[in-house]
Amino acid sequence: MSSTNVTYMKNRSISGLLLNWRNVVFVLIILGIFIFLKNTTLFEAILEGDLQKIETFVGNNRISILLFSTFVMIIQNTFTIIPLLIVITINITFFGFLLGFLWSWLTSILAAIIIFFLVRYLFQSWLLSKVDEKLVEKVENKGFLYVFEARIIPFVPTSLVNILAGVSSIKFSSFLLGTLFGNFIYFFVLALIPAGFLSSTINEYILGGIFLIVLTFYYVYSKKRKTPSKMEE
Repeated sequence: MSSTNVTYMKNRSISGLLLNWRNVVFVLIILGIFIFLKNTTLFEAILEGDLQKIETFVGNNRISILLFSTFVMIIQNTFTIIPLLIVITINITFFGFLLGFLWSWLTSILAAIIIFFLVRYLFQSWLLSKVDEKLVEKVENKGFLYVFEARIIPFVPTSLVNILAGVSSIKFSSFLLGTLFGNFIYFFVLALIPAGFLSSTINEYILGGIFLIVLTFYYVYSKKRKTPSKMEE
């Protein structure tokens, strides 16, 4: 057998292994979420924000609560079926304002990183055929700014941000920095509501103000990019 055929067979076997591992990971994720959602009482308690029921299921152990809130955040970053405000409210109730806010922020970063790498290294080729190419190009052109803007705009699902970033070719550093700064701002504003500093009735106005700040930031940033420097002239 020639060296070319040997190389081809090796590449084919590696591709087969990657495909098998991709399928295994995908099945495990779906299975885990299915088992979680199957317990409808717990899931309904989360959606309703019923902390007493949640505490009954999770218990008073701090480690179990940390693991539970992390898993909920991963689900939120994968499918966005659980309102983010509820997740933050649960953490603040169990850990207090400062620790609850920081834990929500840190787990959101961890969850975003997990989904980003899963999409990029396991599901990228499969998802590319299902995502609009123009949208992917837009993400690649804006890079950090796309992630940052999308994180603080309340109408953009977190799962969509993670998937589009993973499918695109933007650098992980741009994705990470956009997530770090964007989630910090957005989570801090949301954390003020369950902490009692803001009323949920004015939530839309606060978020609208953030959106206005984003547009201003983007306008200034784009102006600087389009303005040629003196050295170039």
